[in-house]
Parts: sequence; C-alpha cells; structure tokens
Amino acid sequence: MDVLVCGLIGGSGSGKSTLARSLIDALGPDQVAVLPFDAYYRDLAELDSVGRGGVNWDHPDSLDVDLFVDHLDGLRGGRAVGVPVYDFSRHRRTGEWVPVEPRPYVVAEGILLGASGEIRRRLDLSVFLDVPEQVRFARRLHRDVAERGRTPADVERQFRESVAPMHRLFVQPGAAAADLVVEHPFDPSHIAGRVVRSLERVRPSTVV
Repeated sequence: MDVLVCGLIGGSGSGKSTLARSLIDALGPDQVAVLPFDAYYRDLAELDSVGRGGVNWDHPDSLDVDLFVDHLDGLRGGRAVGVPVYDFSRHRRTGEWVPVEPRPYVVAEGILLGASGEIRRRLDLSVFLDVPEQVRFARRLHRDVAERGRTPADVERQFRESVAPMHRLFVQPGAAAADLVVEHPFDPSHIAGRVVRSLERVRPSTVV
C-alpha cells in the first residue's frame, strides 16, 4: 500500500483533532488512519501519583517517541497497530489498546510532533496551526475541567508554569519547518480542502 503521512502540529487547543476529523470527511473514513501523539505519553508506573504529578508532561521527553515511530512505520508498511489508551487523570496507560488499520493516508497529530526529528522525517506533509495563546488556554481550560477532572486553578498553574514556556521552546519553532502554516481563525473544512490539494501535489493520481 502506498501511504502518505500528514502531520498536524500546534499547541494544546489549536484545533488539531478538529482538523483531523475534517480531513476524514474530505478524504473518506475508509481512506484515513489517525495516530494521536498524545496517546503515547510514557507510563511511569515506577512513580507514585505524587511523583507522576511532578513530571513536566509538556516536555518532549514525556512522550514515547520510539513506540510512536514504530507504529507510524507499521502503518506505512501496511501493518495494523494498537494505540495505547492513556488515562490523563492518573498519568497512566490503562493497559488497553485501540486497533488502527493501515489506510492510504495517515494523519499524525500532536502538540510536540514537530519537536522530534525522527517523526518530522516521516511526514510527507506537515501542517502547523498557529493559534494565539489566550485562545488555546481558554480551550484547554474547558477541556481539562470537563473531560479530565481537573480544577481551573490547576489547569491555569500548569499552563503558566509548563505549557506556555514549553510551547515557546518546542512547539512554536515547528512553524518555520512546516509545509503549510494555518493562522487563527480558520474554517476546518476549508483548511482540510487546502491540505487535500497539497496532498494531490504529492500523489496526484490517487487522492479522492
């Protein structure tokens, strides 16, 4: 199978998952496999809950790049993979796996996707979503309180102490290396069309 890998890069709350869904709509669900980088946080089982809570989860070292690259290579090679299920409230993997089948297009999306040279070299097309910090923070606050059981004060503290500085160090520089930079505000459906047209220039004969 001839597989193209499209990387969606941008800060927390920039709209990567929303754009991934729009790409599925544009290309067709039977054409796209999604590989979310934030499912690959390390399972630091040797640490207690206090120790895990003290880890800087916004630094590239918090992610299992080797496993992600192995799965990315597997999908490109036509092999199904099992994406780990991560429990963000406990900072632990649950032990469950979500099967992902190979498809003609792999959409890899993640905050720190562009911080790894091993991953960047495997992207046929990279898209950076450039969204202002105040917008990203508002979205993250809503998500973490509603979906991850965190308090507003805790979300604000983490954003101020680690999310924002790590974004400046490891995420924002990815805009300079991206094939396509998308600025806020944007219509996900419209941007999905631009991404598909960019993919057409990589493989014009098979893009739907």
